[in-house]
Amino acid sequence: MFAVDDTIVAISTPTGRGGIGVVRISGSSATGTVRTILKHQAPLEPRRATVTEVISGTSGQSLDQVVVTFFPGPASYTGEDVVEISAHGSPVMLRQIVTEAVQAGSRLAEPGEFTLRAFLNGRIDLVQAEAVGDLINSVTPLQARVAFDQLEGTVTTCISEIEKSLFELVAKLEASVDFPDEGYHFFNSKELANTIHRLVQQTERLLADADRGRLVREGAQVVIIGKPNAGKSTLFNRLLGTSRAIVTDVAGTTRDFLTETLELDGIPITLVDTAGIRSTEDVIESEGMKRARLALSVARLAILVFDSSSPFEEEDRALIEETQEVDRVLLINKIDLAPQWTEADRRGENGWKLERDRIVSLSLLDTDGDPSMEVRRAVTELLLADDERRDVPAITNLRHIELLTNVSKAFQRAATVAADHAPEELVLADLCEARELLEEVTGKRTPEDVLNKIFAEFCIGK
Repeated sequence: MFAVDDTIVAISTPTGRGGIGVVRISGSSATGTVRTILKHQAPLEPRRATVTEVISGTSGQSLDQVVVTFFPGPASYTGEDVVEISAHGSPVMLRQIVTEAVQAGSRLAEPGEFTLRAFLNGRIDLVQAEAVGDLINSVTPLQARVAFDQLEGTVTTCISEIEKSLFELVAKLEASVDFPDEGYHFFNSKELANTIHRLVQQTERLLADADRGRLVREGAQVVIIGKPNAGKSTLFNRLLGTSRAIVTDVAGTTRDFLTETLELDGIPITLVDTAGIRSTEDVIESEGMKRARLALSVARLAILVFDSSSPFEEEDRALIEETQEVDRVLLINKIDLAPQWTEADRRGENGWKLERDRIVSLSLLDTDGDPSMEVRRAVTELLLADDERRDVPAITNLRHIELLTNVSKAFQRAATVAADHAPEELVLADLCEARELLEEVTGKRTPEDVLNKIFAEFCIGK
């Protein structure tokens, strides 16, 4: 996968039919390859679109009219010579162009290989390369904005500032260690500890919004759960704005779980409507409840739906006990009907109300506006932990978060050692560990298996 001395080709536009499809060719023989398959034989002008035809290398027959653009390296996406052929968006035709390019000496690109070459050739760092994948996979405007900012270098700039300060500190400490007789001691213990503490603060500022960043990038699974006929499927449909789930007066309509995606405040949500939880001997319904509990076990948040027109029962209490480990919205539904809950039930005086829960009382059948908006607000508040900041989170990738967390720990150890008047060699050991971890974030020092994993998740042609 790391060979960069050959020429690669792939379709860069999505699978399916369209007005235009793009075939990308990159490598030292890119222009030689396309000259073999194009009717236009004059040298391609850099960054100028050329209208020509693709021809068969065996029969010489014209296959399609195309627009060809040449991007000479190193000022190209991959850092190599790149040629992009824009043809009519027929999958058959695009595959034929790729076949002709392969017969002319290119090979099929691996997933993410164009971006890998951009990384290996120094066009982008590893953070920016991962941002390319995130941008392609984004499903909400906020996800796209975060990924584009990272592609523009927001995270890279922050890390570079930390690396610059760390480099100057390490250089002075190494001078002190290497030339002790010359008296090169730039810090006393207190100054050294304070200097390292500033590095801790820089790193922690970058990590401060990490939870929200992961939420934006990865999204959250929200499970709707409750007894049969409490209004779960009605809520599911209200949140989606469409009649996705069957709603009837017959208890136990939902036998399996349904999933759909939606966006809440820029966060991609996987919403799960589950089978009603109750005692039953029905084998199919029991399997549905088993799957409901399985979905709940991996959920970021649960919406517990209660029917206030029915008495608060032991099954309700058991459901509350069962979900204590997950953030919850407690939805008391059907308040338009004759209430069967006592005031103690409604206020949570029976011990089920917790500080982290959000309590919402409404009727999902209310036609005056959209009652599900209250539920949306409660879900958003819990997911964002009441965070009023609306700045785009700088860091979203779990790999970056884990590495930077370890960088902060290494800095904290170094600060503690320095404050204890320990030898400078011990301080340097922790600082050098932090430096290596920072280089792993940006790709200056990254194991090959990590690179393989990152780029294997890309689509072919990018």
